[in-house]
Amino acid sequence: MSFDYDLFVIGGGSGGVRAARVAAGDTGAKVALAEEDRYGGTCVIRGCVPKKLMVFASEYADMVGDAQAYGWDIKAGAFNWGHFRGKMHAELDRLEGIYRNILKNNGVESFDARAKLVDAHTVELSDGTRKTAKHILIATGGHPVKPDIPGAELAITSNEIFHLETLPKTMLIVGGGYIASEFAGIMNGLGVKTTQFYRGAQILRGFDDEARGLVCEEMCQAGIDVHLGTNVLEMRKEGDQIWVKATNGEERLFDHVMFATGRAPNADDLGLEALGIERGRKGEILVDDYSQTGVPSVFAIGDVTDRVNLTPVAIREGMAFVETVFKGNPTKPDHELIPTAIFTQPEMGTVGLSEEDAAEQEPIDVYSTSFKPMQQAFAGRAQRVLMKLVVSKASRKVLGCHIVAPGAGEMIQLAGIAVKMGATKEDFDRTVAVHPTMSEELVTMKTPVRSA
Repeated sequence: MSFDYDLFVIGGGSGGVRAARVAAGDTGAKVALAEEDRYGGTCVIRGCVPKKLMVFASEYADMVGDAQAYGWDIKAGAFNWGHFRGKMHAELDRLEGIYRNILKNNGVESFDARAKLVDAHTVELSDGTRKTAKHILIATGGHPVKPDIPGAELAITSNEIFHLETLPKTMLIVGGGYIASEFAGIMNGLGVKTTQFYRGAQILRGFDDEARGLVCEEMCQAGIDVHLGTNVLEMRKEGDQIWVKATNGEERLFDHVMFATGRAPNADDLGLEALGIERGRKGEILVDDYSQTGVPSVFAIGDVTDRVNLTPVAIREGMAFVETVFKGNPTKPDHELIPTAIFTQPEMGTVGLSEEDAAEQEPIDVYSTSFKPMQQAFAGRAQRVLMKLVVSKASRKVLGCHIVAPGAGEMIQLAGIAVKMGATKEDFDRTVAVHPTMSEELVTMKTPVRSA
């Protein structure tokens, strides 16, 4: 049977574009890709990239005071949101153009359209056109969801925050995950009086307790009004503001409310049910270790599968798919020991097991130190950092590394190599310290602070 294409990709985010590009460029496969919105997906258009630019912008507020403490005669000015927003969106437009050109230069045919499956080898575009392919790859990502409460439609999500006409004077951010906590730091740094509600006992659930505790403590010290064990009951419009009633009985007014309370896979209305492709409890597409669905010709990667929802993971899954299907080299994407950065303020980097998870698995030693970094301490800031290693008593392997510090994301990328290789605590000890740096503490901690 002949097909229009060897591969049809649905979704033009990081994972889909990488799979399409490599399949076409490296193997000569005939490839097409359909994207209903903007190329680059969540990460480039409404996620990692604009968020990191906003993190950079928000951090300059402290730099003025630090510079003055170091002897620089400079004065703080006002932040110009309109100027920054214009430059940010110009950069996103530039990056989207790069994604489009990558596909074009590798011979991938692009369709600016929504696509859904008709059968195991056929997709239908939004204009009614049908295309056939030997293999179909779904890489449609996910989207933020709002809770089902009265007035939820008044709130924005992480999708809309990049498009605010003006910065609010006051803002409530609801949620305790990394998206909520990152934006709490961003908005606070940009001069917005920021409140954060989280229903749980501590923000950043699933991460190391000691590390997330320090992040929350430092966020509060920086002026973010964090309310733990608190959620929103209802909201309504009151003049130009939003009235919010909380579970703790408080009633307050905010200029804006942002929900960062979860994301859901973009798997609806794709024709999956008619083909018998199974979906999980959260609506995710269920796949095997090789990203294959129950229909042999249909694969899925990235956030739509709800495995590890990170851009580099979607890219790795796309690469593994091409190795498996087009290069005859069956490859499972590796989801173990993935280094992660959370761009809260302070920043957090982590790889491997938390102290709590490791202690449930086997006896451990914990090496940990917290101190004031030289640069900020000299400027008179009380900010603290954390360096932590979780070590197996039996094998002496470093099971987890957790850093809370400026530049933690950069540090954890390099520490992640050692942990992935199976480095022991003694391997760390044998490494000469780079002095004076914060990260030297990772190789100078000699005595466990506790065992479990």
